[in-house]
Amino acid sequence: MRITLADPTGFCFGVQRAISALEAALRSSKTHGSVVSIGMPIHNPQEVERLERLGLIVVKNTLEISKGATVFIRAHGEPRDVYNELLLSGNKIIDATCPFVKRVQDRAKELTETGYSVILLGDKDHPEVRSIVGNCMNNIEVVKTPSEAERITPRSKIGVISQTTQREEDFEQVVNLLQHKAGKLEISNTICRATVERQQAVRKLADSAEGIIIVGGKNSANTVKLYEIAKSRGTDAILVESSDELDRRWLKGKSIIGVAAGASTPEWLIVTICKAVAKMTVG
Repeated sequence: MRITLADPTGFCFGVQRAISALEAALRSSKTHGSVVSIGMPIHNPQEVERLERLGLIVVKNTLEISKGATVFIRAHGEPRDVYNELLLSGNKIIDATCPFVKRVQDRAKELTETGYSVILLGDKDHPEVRSIVGNCMNNIEVVKTPSEAERITPRSKIGVISQTTQREEDFEQVVNLLQHKAGKLEISNTICRATVERQQAVRKLADSAEGIIIVGGKNSANTVKLYEIAKSRGTDAILVESSDELDRRWLKGKSIIGVAAGASTPEWLIVTICKAVAKMTVG
């Protein structure tokens, strides 16, 4: 059996930048107090467990944060009111918002301030989307799928943007649907390049592999999109968070296995999965 690794794979720039900042903060937390993250700092359970062993404290909301604590803002960003609340409580903020997410926040704000009705393609419950909407005083309409965009009422000015981890084909469909609903349509493709490259890599793998293993958190938007793309190409694909989820029976009869991973999947986990697959195919 041959194992083919997607290129690129592993942490994207924004996630690597955030994890490096968090690790640096945790190293200094022994003398400056604990470091708290509102929600999982990265959508990968194994990596979060590693960070918690280094001293990270993960909480659900600001109510669980003590005054004066150091608070880590993950790559997804946070709504403006969260920043204000933390500053009023005297918390030190380590802002690791991904620059590409910040670009979407800024673009959304610019569009709303110039009179556009902003339509955001994304998952309204995803932390990145909540941060974008929350930085525009909630004056944004979120659609999860192109079919939801069909129900948008006609407007004089519509600005369309995207969560950074969406599929380009979905964004294009939304744009085509909104063309007929806006007197003036302002299109801002804010899907980040790292997302596009990883999606293209999975499509390429699907052309040659008999099965594709997508490695990453099942709550990771960009990882789930990779799995959906692999399946849509007619390739036998599975999504796993750890080597414990691998099944020797799934590998049976396959001579070429592709391995891809989301932008929030650490390199060490990808290596672990590849070694586990190789071991299962021996003997």
